[in-house]
Amino acid sequence: MLPFPHLGDLGSSTLHLVLVGGVALLLPSIVDPTNNRHRTALFSIAFLLALRYAWWRGTQTLAPAGLTVDFAASVLLYALEMLALAGSLSAFVIMSRIKLRSQEADENAGWWDGPEPRVAILIATYNEDKDVLERTIVGSKALRHQNKEVVILDDSRRDWLRDFCAQQEVRYMRRPDNKGAKAGNINHALARLAEDPEPPAFVAVLDADFVPHRGFISRTLALFHDPKVGLVQTPQHFFNPDPIQHNFGLSRSYPDEQRFFFDHMQPSRDGWGIAFCCGTSSMCRMAALEDIGGLPTESVTEDFMLTLVLQNHGWETAYLAEPLTEGLAPEGLKEYVTQRARWCLGLMQIARSSIGPFAKSNLRFRDRWSMVDSVFYWTTTFPFRIASILFPLLYWYFNITVVDARLPDVVSYFGCYFLWILVILNLLSSGMVVPILNDVSQLIGAVPISRAAFTGLFKPHGHPFSVTAKGGDRSKVVVQWRLMMPFLIAFAVTFVGVCLGIFSDLFAYNDAGDGKWVILFWSVYNLIVLAVTALACIELPRSEIHVADKPERVTFHVDGMEWYLWITSLTMDTVRLRGVTFPSETRGTLEIEGVPGEVEAYVIATTSDGARLQLLPDDAQREAFFVRFYAEGSAPGVANVRGPALLHDLVERFSVTSRS
Repeated sequence: MLPFPHLGDLGSSTLHLVLVGGVALLLPSIVDPTNNRHRTALFSIAFLLALRYAWWRGTQTLAPAGLTVDFAASVLLYALEMLALAGSLSAFVIMSRIKLRSQEADENAGWWDGPEPRVAILIATYNEDKDVLERTIVGSKALRHQNKEVVILDDSRRDWLRDFCAQQEVRYMRRPDNKGAKAGNINHALARLAEDPEPPAFVAVLDADFVPHRGFISRTLALFHDPKVGLVQTPQHFFNPDPIQHNFGLSRSYPDEQRFFFDHMQPSRDGWGIAFCCGTSSMCRMAALEDIGGLPTESVTEDFMLTLVLQNHGWETAYLAEPLTEGLAPEGLKEYVTQRARWCLGLMQIARSSIGPFAKSNLRFRDRWSMVDSVFYWTTTFPFRIASILFPLLYWYFNITVVDARLPDVVSYFGCYFLWILVILNLLSSGMVVPILNDVSQLIGAVPISRAAFTGLFKPHGHPFSVTAKGGDRSKVVVQWRLMMPFLIAFAVTFVGVCLGIFSDLFAYNDAGDGKWVILFWSVYNLIVLAVTALACIELPRSEIHVADKPERVTFHVDGMEWYLWITSLTMDTVRLRGVTFPSETRGTLEIEGVPGEVEAYVIATTSDGARLQLLPDDAQREAFFVRFYAEGSAPGVANVRGPALLHDLVERFSVTSRS
C-alpha cells in the first residue's frame, strides 16, 4: 500500500474545508436569494477564492520553466483552465444580481386604454408532424386574450397543412423560397401583416412544438407598459424529459439541462439589463421590429442577435420568469447535441458580425460584455472539458507532469474554492448543480460544440441551417455508438494507464512525487464521468408522459349503469381507473371534468384495483385534452433537484444496467 503524504498538512487543509462547510450550513438561514446585496457578498467571496486558486496554480503547480514538454503541457493546461475560470468569474458577476418581474406584471395588467391590443401569434414550421403542430395551434387558440390571430408560417409549403389550418380557422402563410431560414420566414410574415387593415401591435413567436399557457399573452403584455421595452422573453419549459434526464430515469428528480439558464441565469442577466431573446416564448413590439427592419439574418441564432439589434436602436429587453409556455425538448442525443452546436455556431457568427462586441455600434458596454461572456462560455467550457480527460493521460503514458502539487495544497486552494461555489450555486438555484451529472451534460457534446465554436470564429458563414428534429419513433432502446465510442475509448485508455502506472515498473508513478496523488484522484474521477457519459448514450424507449398530478373523480357509464371511480393516470390516449375491476373489451363512456360530452372508451387491461382503458375522443374532446395537458396548470416537470429521489433513481438505473 502506498504511503499517504503530509498527513499533518492534510489535516490542516481539511480544517479549511470544514470551515467552509460550517459557513455553508449557516447560509440558508441568513441568505435571501432574491437580495442583491446578499448575492454580491456570496460571489465576492467566490471571486476572491478563485483568484487565490489561480495565483497558487500559476506560481506553485507548473512544471519548471524551460524548453521541455513538461513545461509546455503544464502551461497549456493552465492557460485553458484560466480562460475557463475567466468565464466563470464573468458568470459570478452576472449572478450577483437578479430581477424578478412578476409583481410588475401584476401591477400593470391591462395598462392600455381602450380595446385590447391586437396580437399576432407566429408559429414557424418546417417539417413538424401534424400531432406536434396540432397541440400548438389548439393551445394558441385557447389563449384568454381575445384580440389575437394565430398565423402558421409554413416553410415546407405543405398542402395538407394549409387545409388543416383552414379546418382550424387559423391563418396560413407560405413563401416561394426559404431564404434566411426561420428569420426570413418570420420577416416575410411581418411584411404581410403590416399590410393588414389592422396590423398587430405586438407579435408573439412560438416554435412549432411549443404550446402557450392560457395567460401567456396577458402576462407578457403587462411588461410593455414601459414604452422603451421592445421585447419580452419568458422561460422555456418542457413537457418531456431531455435525453440526460430520460436515459438516467431522472425525469421526476432532476431538472432538465436548461432550467439553470432560464430560471436563474436569465433573471440575473435581466438584473443587468442584458437578458436576451431565445426565440420561442417571446413577444415583441411591432413598432420595434419595424424600427430595426425585421429580424436579423446574419446568424443561425437570430434570437440573440435580435436582442442586440434592438438594444443598438435604443430598445430594451425584459424577462418574465414565469412558466407561460411548454414545449418538446430534443428527445434524442444526436438532436440534443446538434441543437447546442447550432447555438454555439450562431453566437460565433454574431461575435464576428457588424454588431459584434468590438464592432462600431451604439451598444452599451454591458451589451458587449454579454456577448464576450457568451463567447467565453462556448469557447472555453467545452474545450477545457476535453482537456480534463486528455491531460492526465500524458502523465500515465509519457511521464509528463502537468500539475505538480501537494495534496494538502490541492485540498486547501482548489477544494475550498470548489466547495464554496458548489454551496452558493445550489443555495441560489435550489440545488440544481450536481457534480458528475453536470460534467456529463457538458462532456457529451464537447467535441462537436468545440468544433462549432472555432469553426464559427474563423469561418462564420457558409454553414447549413440544422433544424432540431422532433417527434418520430422512440419506442425502442437505441445505443448511440458513434457518440459513445470516444467515451469508451477514453475510459479504456485511462483505466489501462492508471493500472500500468501503479503496478508496472516501466512507469514512473511511484517516483513522481506528490503530483501523482492529484493525477490519481483526477483520473479516477474521469473514469466515473466517462462511464456515466457512456451510459447516457443508451437511449431508453419513450412513451406518453402526461400523467394526472393527483387522483380525480370520474363517471364511467357501462350498459346503462354508472360507476363513480378514480382516475390515477391520464394521457392523451389512455386512462387508468381505480375502484372497480372490469373485464377486457368492456366498452363504455367516461365523463371527465373539462372535457365536453362523454368520451368513448374500452378496457384494454384489468388491474388489481381497476382497469386501464383506451380513449377514443372526438375532435372537440381531443382539443380539450390538449388544453388541459399543455395550456393550463403550472410548469411541467421538476424545477429543482430532489435529493433523496435523485439518489434512488440513479441507484435503480445503475442496478438495471448491471443486471442486464
